Amino acid sequence: MTSSETRPAVRTERRDHILLVTLDRPEARNAVNGEVSTLLGDALHLADTDPEIRVVVLTGSGEQSFCAGADLKAISRGEDIFPAENRQWGFAGMMQHHVSVPVIAAVNGTALGGGCEIALACDLVVAAEHAIFGLPEVRRGLIAAAGGAFRLPAQLPHRVAMEMILTGEPVTAERALDLHLINRVVPAGQLLDAALELAGVIAANAPLAVQASKRVALGISDGARAAEDDRWKVSDTEMITVMTSEDAMEGPRAFAEKRAPVWKAR
Repeated sequence: MTSSETRPAVRTERRDHILLVTLDRPEARNAVNGEVSTLLGDALHLADTDPEIRVVVLTGSGEQSFCAGADLKAISRGEDIFPAENRQWGFAGMMQHHVSVPVIAAVNGTALGGGCEIALACDLVVAAEHAIFGLPEVRRGLIAAAGGAFRLPAQLPHRVAMEMILTGEPVTAERALDLHLINRVVPAGQLLDAALELAGVIAANAPLAVQASKRVALGISDGARAAEDDRWKVSDTEMITVMTSEDAMEGPRAFAEKRAPVWKAR
């Protein structure tokens, strides 16, 4: 049995009032499977219910990828990649898991597809210089159904977001900073220190005031974010339509076979 099969897919470490959470599947570019969704959701729940934790810093293991999105190999095996007991938390255990504690993403490489959607779900983002962000789903006959299709336009100028969504083209960390999609860009070797430093500034503030301010800013009430409810309904409906299409099967197949996809629009 290899070390990757025995270690947990998500590690947590307390640093004073900060909970450092690391996606630890570097061999799979930290892709999200059922274990990641369950453990990440549990970590966020812990942070939100423990008064000693004031900020979460979320990062990925290694330097290649923050998160490659959904684990397509797990999906192909018929595995459920949602949280084991709290499916309402959504993809990665956090897309619809509206915690009051602030969450900072420390993006240490590619944040594409579901990885980008995780970053979009965080409150602040610090990125390494080599990081890139994007929603390439349309290139595979898929849709950014974990909130990306509506959260990206909410966080970027409309036409910039539409270009990223419709072309599938990613942006560099510097471009993301210029667009105010992220907060900081630092050398890779300084990433975690920079994210923890930012977390420390927040953690020094009154925790109840910080959490209340986040809830007001995002419209979180009783653990829900009503402003997004209708958008989730539209996203879920479109996801079912797209995911059951022939094109949705052709995209991943063409990618695996290293050829251009042949779209049929059905």
